[in-house]
Amino acid sequence: MKVAVFGTGYVGCVSAACLARDGHQVIGVDIDEEKVAAINAGRCPVAEPGLDELLAEQVSAGRLLATTDVARAVSETRLAMVCVGTPSMSDGAVNSEAVERVVEAIGLALRGTQREYTVVIRSTLLPGILRDRLAPLLAESAGRELGSTLSICNNPEFLRESSAIKDYDDPPFVLVGALEEGDAQVVFDLYSKLDAEQVVTDPSAAALVKYACNAFHALKVCFANEIGGLAKAFGTNGIEVMQLLCKDKKLNISPAYLRPGFAFGGSCLPKDVRALVRFAQQQALSVDLLEGTLSSNEAHLRRAVRLVQESGCRKIGLVGLSFKAGTDDLRESPQVILAESLLGRGYDLQIYDPGVAVSRLRGRNLAYVDQHLPHLAALLIDDPDQVAQHAELLILATSVGDSIPWRQRCSGQIVDLRRDLVVESKPSLTPQEATTTKLLEVPV
Repeated sequence: MKVAVFGTGYVGCVSAACLARDGHQVIGVDIDEEKVAAINAGRCPVAEPGLDELLAEQVSAGRLLATTDVARAVSETRLAMVCVGTPSMSDGAVNSEAVERVVEAIGLALRGTQREYTVVIRSTLLPGILRDRLAPLLAESAGRELGSTLSICNNPEFLRESSAIKDYDDPPFVLVGALEEGDAQVVFDLYSKLDAEQVVTDPSAAALVKYACNAFHALKVCFANEIGGLAKAFGTNGIEVMQLLCKDKKLNISPAYLRPGFAFGGSCLPKDVRALVRFAQQQALSVDLLEGTLSSNEAHLRRAVRLVQESGCRKIGLVGLSFKAGTDDLRESPQVILAESLLGRGYDLQIYDPGVAVSRLRGRNLAYVDQHLPHLAALLIDDPDQVAQHAELLILATSVGDSIPWRQRCSGQIVDLRRDLVVESKPSLTPQEATTTKLLEVPV
């Protein structure tokens, strides 16, 4: 394919050289004449192991050249890959001006033609910018609507400095965010030589995946550093602790827990995080991340209460009271805290959880319930039909009721806390969804 790569910085040079190596005819485009001259002379303008040799080989082979002429680059190619920078502004917001200028220039170069062209945003931009700003800008500057012959999508990169070529060749997946699913195929064709899963999603999800990955990497660094600091205060080896933590591939280094949903609870997670935070405070040791975990969890609980308040309903049915299905452990269950909050606000509440029986509660579990829901026996209803008929708003909190077709039995609204706090819309739950939706449970 003939490809124009706009921006010959780090991402642009790596992408251009690798695309040329894989057989594409590539034109690098930049406003910096010195960069353009360097590339055409076979010299790489950025420092990256292996890139000097690769770029020189592709220039020598005639598969890669550079220019400052946007009109020429667009006229000679089928696809434009935008790799210009998106630096932070003084307030931390992302600056998309360079991307917008490039997209407008591409559109103007296409104006008056009807030839097929695809613009691929490789630059890192927040969700919504492509749909709300770049797509209309491209259509306006090109003088035609987006559709079968003109499209724009995003293709986030996951390249690390010092290992960029290796990362390009062995990506976790090839991700394309497309306004129309068919727009993604031309991008996948670019990477036909890569052995990687191809994933199509909407542009906003694709954009947020990039940010989520980087945020997760930053989170892991801070977490390891905080555990290391605690380890030193305890007089033990933080590196060994983290190495042992990483040996657990079932729960620790795995997809476990990494599913958006409702708050965590139970007898272990809140207690143990609090214990570490308190010890750190006593040692005058900063563990802002661990402290933030508890406040973040509380904020998610408040979001659930707010969701109920915004519904306008007063009669509430709650499905699931223990902190997860399959146990009667109510200690620090987010559902107990939610129920307590709703009762305190005067809601008429009925609860269905066949795994919980007041007569079987013992010890700290019973004491916790007596403190937070002293009238629990009156709130627990054994008959799911009674709860469904009572509820103007039915809250699904755990998987304990997933075998029940709630939509058939409940005429009111249904909110699934495992989903509706973290998705854009709140579709009605079908009977099939009610029986197949599963919560990623938190183990004791």
